Amino acid sequence: MNSLDVTGVTVGVDVGGTFTDFVLFDPQRRRSLYHKQPSTPADPAQAVSDGLQALLQKSRLPASALSLILHGTTLGLNAIIQRRGARVAIAISTGFRDVLEIGRARMPSSFDFHADREAAFLPRQRVLEIDARFSPQGEILSWPTEQQLQQLAQAIGRLEVSAVALVTLNGYTRPQAEAELAAQLARHLDGVPVLSAAQLWPEIREYERTLVAGLNAYIQPLMQRYFDRLSALLAQQAIAAPLLITASNGGVLPLDAARERPIDTLLSGPAAGVTAAARLAERSGGGGYVSFDMGGTSSDISVSADGGVERVTRTDIGGLPLILPVVGVSALGAGGGSIVHVDDYGVLKVGPESAGADPGPVAYGRGGSAPTLTDCYLVCGILPADVRLAGSIPLDLAAARQALAALAARCGLHGEHAAEQVASGALAVATTRMATELNKELARRGVNAAALTLIPFGGAGPTHASLFADEAGIDRILVPLRPGTFCAEGAVTADIRRDFVRSLRMAVTAQNFSSLREAVQALGQQAQAWFGQQAAALSSEESTLLQADMRYRGQAYELTVSLPQADELTLNGLQAAFQQLHKQRYGFTSPPEDIELTTLRLSLTAALPRPPAARWQPLPAAGTPVQRPVFLDRRWQQASVWPRQQIQFSDVISGPAIVEQEDTTTLIIRGWQGRLDPAGNLIVTRQPQGDTA
Repeated sequence: MNSLDVTGVTVGVDVGGTFTDFVLFDPQRRRSLYHKQPSTPADPAQAVSDGLQALLQKSRLPASALSLILHGTTLGLNAIIQRRGARVAIAISTGFRDVLEIGRARMPSSFDFHADREAAFLPRQRVLEIDARFSPQGEILSWPTEQQLQQLAQAIGRLEVSAVALVTLNGYTRPQAEAELAAQLARHLDGVPVLSAAQLWPEIREYERTLVAGLNAYIQPLMQRYFDRLSALLAQQAIAAPLLITASNGGVLPLDAARERPIDTLLSGPAAGVTAAARLAERSGGGGYVSFDMGGTSSDISVSADGGVERVTRTDIGGLPLILPVVGVSALGAGGGSIVHVDDYGVLKVGPESAGADPGPVAYGRGGSAPTLTDCYLVCGILPADVRLAGSIPLDLAAARQALAALAARCGLHGEHAAEQVASGALAVATTRMATELNKELARRGVNAAALTLIPFGGAGPTHASLFADEAGIDRILVPLRPGTFCAEGAVTADIRRDFVRSLRMAVTAQNFSSLREAVQALGQQAQAWFGQQAAALSSEESTLLQADMRYRGQAYELTVSLPQADELTLNGLQAAFQQLHKQRYGFTSPPEDIELTTLRLSLTAALPRPPAARWQPLPAAGTPVQRPVFLDRRWQQASVWPRQQIQFSDVISGPAIVEQEDTTTLIIRGWQGRLDPAGNLIVTRQPQGDTA
């Protein structure tokens, strides 16, 4: 039984670059309501507040009816990518001051010796040395005196920073000792917090651990100001419901936990969408899928061969390696707001620059002068010129056509349909880029595209899905009921999830097995203590997943192996699990006495009330669909236009066709066919050659 009221109203929020999306689940009245609010980049919390107010008015519910708000944001991610975080410093063991500059000493490109490396997120002048380090076995090799700490504090004070990250060599072996040193240094500073890297994430590899601590300090002031602003706005509206923040691992975190560790929320928006896609795939019969989140500023994919949520322990954020567990998401770059342009060589390109929400596409009429993919959809007839986008934004077809015609002239295109030709070309450029990136991911995994289902969401996902699937070799598309607010729905269906880690570096032998079991038990106790402090008031149903990073002696990187609970763990079982995975991945095994365990991982999940799946009941049929000219395959052709709410379960929609709804537009190209499944999702499938209706 969950501690929260399972009959209470739950709201999911996802803050995007163009729109802030909302979904409200009301179990007592068995209804779901959706809302899209234009984002306010200068004050993101204001869009959340305004959207909640509009949603409450639409639902005719008082603020007191809300029992839980689950909120995703990419505010921290954007701060890292744009390098606009707080002014921070790093104190690191003597001799390691250049760790951010050296990194892993890898070139950005193996083929371009002149490629620019990603700049460090803070300058070398703000990386200071401290005479503290541990041995790989956890012995203290050097420790600063009070006088040395005082001198370091004075140097930090002259830098005028808002936070300090402390990193010691081999600090992962003694996280508590490093945390005590951080507290000792903080006492010499005038209110400047000092974060311990080993306490934050005690995993081996100094460079990556330095980044985790440094980036957490880098975005923490910004995130805390945002959370404070949002909490104040909610209080003004008399909204007292607990606020949970979606996390990069696909779960959610209580607000206090997110304030302490904002680094855990970097990929919260994309992760929520993948969580929703996995649940939708499960309800629709299971099987592998590709989630395709295309919003106003970017698009992301996640590949799952078995239908679950794929998580990875290493990813790149703004060109920097991150070793925290996150949902496996790859950026494709192009979004509805991606700018279409011609480079110095006359080549038509899409992105990576985006018009964002302000000024936005030319068609928005907000001062934007550079055409975007949204303008291309409009000029090609895919988007309707006489309907407000997301119910609130009028589209100016003439302005979009004029901007694209000017771009066409730069490409040497002239004539009556020059704007349509360059718009169609831009869509083809974006599609090819997406398919290329996806096929790289599939080749790396050894997965056949035809065996997967594409699940598109975001405002532009369904609009581009059939073009993308057709190019990538995917044969089936599953369009959710409400693609435009799908990430917000994913937040509502997520559970509390927190990851814990401890690096050990020990041989998996009978001699070390008792120490290994003790480490597993200690990690479990740490997780239970966190649950009692942060999550017990919200949930009483918790479970854990134990994993270990393992390798053969001499290998540089590890495989992550799932393990049974501590009381069921055996030496032979541990060795066999790794041998089996290594054989599957690389085709060979070595003697079990060569196995090393480098890192233990434990994931704690606390269940939250989950709203029931929405029931779909179509409105009465509207009769024969109207026709609209669309510019596809380099020519004008007629497409049937279907209102999503009036599609019947017996209808068969043959492309070219357009399905319109308030939060998105779905394009079905020639050679594809759409039908509703029993839950009201739109299933679009590739038709055999010669059967294109």
